[in-house]
Amino acid sequence: MNIVVPIKLVPDLVEELLIDPGGAWLDASALRLKLNEFDDHAMEQAILLKEKGAGQVIVVAPDVEGADDVLYTAAAKGADRLIKLTGNFVESVSNQALARIFANAIEPLRPELILTGVQAHNDLDGSVGPQLAEHFGMRYVGYVSGVVVYDGKVEVRKEYPGGLIAEMQVTLPAVIGIQAAEKPPRYIPISKIRQTMKTAKIETQPAAEQQPIGARAIRRMFQPEVAARATIIEGDAEAVAGKLVAIFQEQGVL
Repeated sequence: MNIVVPIKLVPDLVEELLIDPGGAWLDASALRLKLNEFDDHAMEQAILLKEKGAGQVIVVAPDVEGADDVLYTAAAKGADRLIKLTGNFVESVSNQALARIFANAIEPLRPELILTGVQAHNDLDGSVGPQLAEHFGMRYVGYVSGVVVYDGKVEVRKEYPGGLIAEMQVTLPAVIGIQAAEKPPRYIPISKIRQTMKTAKIETQPAAEQQPIGARAIRRMFQPEVAARATIIEGDAEAVAGKLVAIFQEQGVL
């Protein structure tokens, strides 16, 4: 069985984010990318399934800065095939366009199971997983924290608000949005990654032409603007209560 994991690299929020002179996107020269956290969990879940005999793991990534390091790390963890999609991936590529690019590359692989991160912090137009499911006509379940494969089906563990847990059976082929792998993503030492670089091969494929259909148009980005909108009310309880009542009356609440 082919288990495919399409991954995204997203801006590292630890670094300071600068806006480019055009004002509609981040400054690429000051941007550091890293693997999306949920995609890391999707990759780990795929490798856990492989270790249980479910099949081979194929990781697909767009050709952006840092992609090679992420793919070699995936190989060091246990991924079987590494595919890098080459093309002009501008920083502002939408998830709508990225999902179509992924779908074009994944279709020849004939996957029975596609695992994606459930979301990314730079998603503006929907997550990649549901859009891939729509493209392939596959079933989709998101916010999953455990996957078991057997007899042409997967059993997924899905979390709901309030601590509720559901277990569902999904007939393959399917797309699963991973919130958390059964185990935390494994740590791989740099020495093993460097050793893997000598033996692992990254396959390159030209990405399909970007089609921004359905994407949101970004007109302006800006840093949070400082403004004096907080009022500190001082005094004893009676004085504070009186000031609150006056403010509520002024606003038309009372």
